[in-house]
Amino acid sequence: MQLFKLHTVLHMAKDFAEFAKDFNLNEKDLVITNEFLYNPFMKNLNLPCHFVMQEKYGLGEPSDEMINQILHDLKGVEYNRVIGIGGGTVIDISKLFVIRGLKEDVLDAFDHKIPVEKDKELIIIPTTCGTGSEVTNISIAEIKSRHTKMGLADDAITPDYAVFVPELLKGLPFKPYACSSIDALVHAVESYVSPKATEYTRTFSLKAIDIIIDVFKNIVEKGEEYRHERHGDMLIAANMAGIAFGNAGVGAVHALSYPLGGNYHVPHGESNYQLFTEVFKKYHEKNPNGSIKEVEKYLAERLGCEIAEVYQSLDSLLSKLIPLKKLREYGMKDEEVRGFAENVLVTQQRLLKNNYVPFDVDEIEAIYRKLY
Repeated sequence: MQLFKLHTVLHMAKDFAEFAKDFNLNEKDLVITNEFLYNPFMKNLNLPCHFVMQEKYGLGEPSDEMINQILHDLKGVEYNRVIGIGGGTVIDISKLFVIRGLKEDVLDAFDHKIPVEKDKELIIIPTTCGTGSEVTNISIAEIKSRHTKMGLADDAITPDYAVFVPELLKGLPFKPYACSSIDALVHAVESYVSPKATEYTRTFSLKAIDIIIDVFKNIVEKGEEYRHERHGDMLIAANMAGIAFGNAGVGAVHALSYPLGGNYHVPHGESNYQLFTEVFKKYHEKNPNGSIKEVEKYLAERLGCEIAEVYQSLDSLLSKLIPLKKLREYGMKDEEVRGFAENVLVTQQRLLKNNYVPFDVDEIEAIYRKLY
C-alpha cells in the first residue's frame, strides 16, 4: 500500500514580480490566465511570454468546446513550459496543454485515444483557495456533447511546481472565495475518511480543517474583509487539503455533485457544499464507528459543539458564508432524480470507490431527494 506521494515542488513568492524573476519567465513560456489578473499584476512587467486569456473562450468551468478552441488558436506556437495562473478552470485547462500529441480534440485525452504523456514543464499558481489542483494529477472538464463532466487522472499532468502568491487573491470576490475554500474543507474531510487514507494524509487533512474553520469563524465574527488578512494561510490550507485528497482521494460528495455542474452549471465548490453534510450523515448512519467518528470529534472541537450536533453546526457556519439551497432551485426536476442517481453509479466509480462506505442507487437517490 502506497503511504504518501508528492511530486510537486512548493514555492512561495511575495508578489508576481518576484515569481517572474525567480522562474525566469521567457518567450518559450505559455501563460494561461485571466485578464482581471493579467492587467493589475503582470501587464506592467512586459514579459515576452505567450499569454492566453481564458475568459475569451467562455465563462464558467472548463469545457471541451473551450479547450478545443484554445488548441486551435495555439497551432504553430512553440512553448516549453505551461504556466497556469488562476482558479480551477485555468488550472484544469493548463494541465491538458502539457500532453504530448494533443492537437485538436481534448476528448482524445479523456477517451484515452492518445497516450497521456507529458512533454512540457507545468507550473501552477492558484488564485483561489480551494481546488488543491496545483498538486493533484486530475483535470476535470464539462463535456458538453455528453451533458456530463469527465475527469482525467494521470501522473503525467501533475504540476512540477506550485507557487503561492497571496497578492493574487486580493481581487477575488467573496462568493468565489467562499465556494473555493468550502471546497477545500470538503477535500480535507472526504479524504480523511477515504479507505486509502494514511497517517500521512490525515495529518494534512486535520491541519487544513483546523485553519479553514478558524478563518471561517473569524469571517463570521469580523466580516468578509477579514479574509484578506489570511490569504497566505488559506492558500496553504487548500494546498494541504489537496495533498491529502491527491493521495487518498475523495468520494460521494464529489461524485454526487457532478450532475449539478454538468447539467445546471453550478460552480464546483458550491455544488460540493450542497451535498457535503447530507452524504456524511448517510456515512454515519451506515457506520458511525470508523474514521468518521474521529473526524466528527475533531470538527466538533473546532466548531465548539457536541459531537451529535456536528453536521448541524457545520451547516450553520457554512450557511453564514453561502446560503444552502434546495436542489430544485438550481433547476433539478423531480423526474430527473432517479436518472441522476443511476448515472452517478455508472459513471463516477473513480470517485465512489473512495467512499467511506459503499452506496447503492437507492441510497444515492435518497440523498438527492432529501436535498431536493
